[in-house]
Amino acid sequence: MFSSIDYEYMAQALRLAEKGLYTTTPNPRVGCVIVRDGKVVGSGWHARAGEPHAEINALMQAGDLAQGATVYVTLEPCSHHGRTPPCAGALIQAGVGRVVVAMVDPNPQVEGEGITQLQQAGIQTDIGLLEKEAHDLNIGFVSRMTSGRPWLRLKIAASLDGKTALNNGVSQWITGADARRDAHRLRARSCAVLTGIGTVLADDPMLNVREVETPRQPLRVVVDSTLKMPPSAKMLLEEEILVVTASGDHGKAENLRKAGAEVLVLPPLDGRVDLARMLDELGKRGINEITVEAGRGLNGALVRLGLVDEFVIYFAPLLLGDRARGMFDLPELVEMGERRELRIADVGMVGRDVRIRALPVE
Repeated sequence: MFSSIDYEYMAQALRLAEKGLYTTTPNPRVGCVIVRDGKVVGSGWHARAGEPHAEINALMQAGDLAQGATVYVTLEPCSHHGRTPPCAGALIQAGVGRVVVAMVDPNPQVEGEGITQLQQAGIQTDIGLLEKEAHDLNIGFVSRMTSGRPWLRLKIAASLDGKTALNNGVSQWITGADARRDAHRLRARSCAVLTGIGTVLADDPMLNVREVETPRQPLRVVVDSTLKMPPSAKMLLEEEILVVTASGDHGKAENLRKAGAEVLVLPPLDGRVDLARMLDELGKRGINEITVEAGRGLNGALVRLGLVDEFVIYFAPLLLGDRARGMFDLPELVEMGERRELRIADVGMVGRDVRIRALPVE
């Protein structure tokens, strides 16, 4: 159904979509290429919410040359009025001859309606070219549209024997500079970085993006069941800090608010923050992707609840010994049938370290 030329132009559209990797939140990353008579006459990508979508940018560049042309777009053109007019209508009005779509939009407000409008207007519409690549690029948007929750990526830096810190809590630095820079790319593409109060008290981290250029910083989210976070924490020197708690201590909450944090109080679950409820709340705020950078306590809790969608683990070529701290606080297993299985999705070298990306086996 698709030719080698189709693959070439859709790959070009995907590269354009990647330009919005750090900026499009809460919208999806979308690229568009318009081709007529074997030449690209228009191209564009979606940069920020509220700004023109990829198709509109490409149509503006193509002008009258869009008539009868083939459009390659990485996500189904929208069919509803949001902050901007619908793209499906703009393509119809421009008189394009064919639209090739990588994937259907999972947004219930669209989800096939844009394609239907194009087909009803007599425009040939082909769907599914490089669908996996388009899906992976928008994995967080897909998760939020289909489950109501962000895609949760758990990032860990560990020794080859699976340790993340010495027994005294010292953890800087296990991995090399290249791995740390790569981890900052994960932060930059994420809408939020999540950590626990234990990490804040032990390391006083900023958890901002420093190693790569980005036009925006992710929201920093701290799970702090009893509001132990000090108003003097370095993190509070910057904006976009959310402390999620199960505590009703209004005085502590007000002190944190005065220091610049937003405090979200959730009904306690066994005296702690209800992590599943927290993810639901973050999804309502338009958070697509979360990267977790925490200690074994929060890591283990998220794993036990089945809330982790992806593991990214950087293994450094060193050993820290049995008494060093592990990656997850998980209960002891007595049978192999109780194990949690993962599927290795990718393995590669990042400088001197090995990066493994793994997904839970459902």
